[in-house]
Amino acid sequence: MKSSAYKLAPFLQILIEKAKPFFKKPRIISAFFFNIDVETMIRNDWTRDEIQALYDQPLMDLLFQAQQIHREHFDANTVQVSTLLSIKTGRCPEDCKYCSQSAHYDTDLEIEKRVEVQKAIAEAKQAKESGSTRFCMGAAWRNPHERDMPYVLELIQEVKKLGMETCMTLGMLNASQAERLKDAGLDYYNHNLDTSREYYANVISTRTFDDRLNTLDHVRSAGINVCSGGIVGLGEGKQDRVGLLFELATMPIHPESVPINMLVPIEGTPLADVEKLDVIDWIRTIAVARIIMPKSYIRLSAGRESLSDSDQALAFMAGANSLFSGDKLLTAPNSGEGKDKALFAKLGLKAETPKKTGRELAMDAMQPA
Repeated sequence: MKSSAYKLAPFLQILIEKAKPFFKKPRIISAFFFNIDVETMIRNDWTRDEIQALYDQPLMDLLFQAQQIHREHFDANTVQVSTLLSIKTGRCPEDCKYCSQSAHYDTDLEIEKRVEVQKAIAEAKQAKESGSTRFCMGAAWRNPHERDMPYVLELIQEVKKLGMETCMTLGMLNASQAERLKDAGLDYYNHNLDTSREYYANVISTRTFDDRLNTLDHVRSAGINVCSGGIVGLGEGKQDRVGLLFELATMPIHPESVPINMLVPIEGTPLADVEKLDVIDWIRTIAVARIIMPKSYIRLSAGRESLSDSDQALAFMAGANSLFSGDKLLTAPNSGEGKDKALFAKLGLKAETPKKTGRELAMDAMQPA
């Protein structure tokens, strides 16, 4: 027995030396010792009970777990910055109860026709100069009509020429439209689920939950990155926030970007007077999203303008690593560029730099060492 132990000792010493860089990452230690590919830890089989248990943890435990996982996959002090422009505002035929752009409600919104291409490009240039790497464009449509497609495709192509990532949110898509958007160079398509399947009918009646999933299927099949999340504070219960996360985390491929919006109450909409959600519930939703979708960008979207720097710092601690910058999100107010720069400086955060294209990476590889 003694001789066997001596024979084993050198092997154990080598094993320990190899594992030293991972001692602060217990999930990776498990992968190392038990021959589990870390990639297999990206799960799509989460249960509601598992997600509920994560959500119900003591907050400090939840944040600690989320931050550990965040650091395994991302630079913890880097934030992806996007800018969002409304390219057609108001008179949307959908009846989303939170939305100022719905034609069903009187919100005193100023109606705007399609923004001219050159004006949109000027906005994109300004966004790039301010540090945004992605330019998102949204139109208040149920779905784009055929007459809209040449306009949309031109916008994508012109923004791509600036060296920015492109994102669109235009409502429902069919397979052909998704393929044409991809061919034009679209990088991301946003189509939020909004809330859980069970609570969905309390928020909107003019399109179904499955309509949304079908659009996301077309987007994914076309090879476009998926941006999909939801809104908290719609009057839903904790089980509905869990249900929303369940739907997102059990998709065959997790959305590359997951916006977690806080409701911005709009006068004239049915949800104008809904009871405000506690910020801690928003933080919990972000943290659980980070844990169950570890490689997704978790974006702070609507609702930031009403939050303190401390609230937002807690959101970054919970694993958020993307945000919309600028004074407006479509029609809702947003934290301005100046406030965001001051916040980044205070927290020691930096904006993510543009990702290199395949051609740029190939050129780099050809350079002499």
